[in-house]
Amino acid sequence: MVFELLAAAGSAAPQNKFGFAEALQQGGFIAYATVSILGVMSFGSFFILITKWIEQNKIMGQYKAMRSNFWRAPSLKEGAAKLDKNSAWRQIVDDGLAAEDQHAKMVNETDAHDWLHGSLARSEQSVNARLAGGLPFLATVGATSPFIGLFGTVVGIYRALIAIGIAGSASIDKVAGPVGEALIMTALGLLVAVPAVLAYNYLQARNKRIAEHLSGFSTDVLANINSKGAVRPAVMAAPAAAAKPAAAPAAKA
Repeated sequence: MVFELLAAAGSAAPQNKFGFAEALQQGGFIAYATVSILGVMSFGSFFILITKWIEQNKIMGQYKAMRSNFWRAPSLKEGAAKLDKNSAWRQIVDDGLAAEDQHAKMVNETDAHDWLHGSLARSEQSVNARLAGGLPFLATVGATSPFIGLFGTVVGIYRALIAIGIAGSASIDKVAGPVGEALIMTALGLLVAVPAVLAYNYLQARNKRIAEHLSGFSTDVLANINSKGAVRPAVMAAPAAAAKPAAAPAAKA
């Protein structure tokens, strides 16, 4: 008897008509389109954040290895052989060596220096441009997704006003659905925009740090080429082996 009463009470309980799925159904094509666009933007933002973070970590890890090994080599060619073939640092060295082979055709020494400097600068710019790929998408998402959500908000408010006009009164059952849809669209727009802006600023700061390292390394390579290998940055000495403890004096008889 008790179970029958509980079942009857459950069936008689009012159903929730104001959930997320219900709001999308009431919003129709515009609501589904808005959520789909925001979903694509959010997925793209997180994809770019993860892939760029991995790429930056790889370059920074190669930089640490390069600092300890590259300048210990007797020449740039031998040092380049120690670097990864697809490394940004290897690219700068290879471009510098290629420019050195071509600068002999320059009539003036000033022209030769400018040629080497320009070649290394172009190499830096190509690496920086590759690292900056995808960041414009993050900036676009951060700037436009709140307005896309606002578009859904405006449509939801418009539908609420129509419901009020048809009913002749602003009863909660007529207004709650469209207003709930409007608030959901606003929240989704902000939920997509905030991570995109944070990701953009974070990746941009790391790119600037890498660009500084690239600029310094390019300057060292240029100085080494112009000086025929005489000028090279100071290399940190390898940690000295731990000193062996002194032998204990022999005991006297």
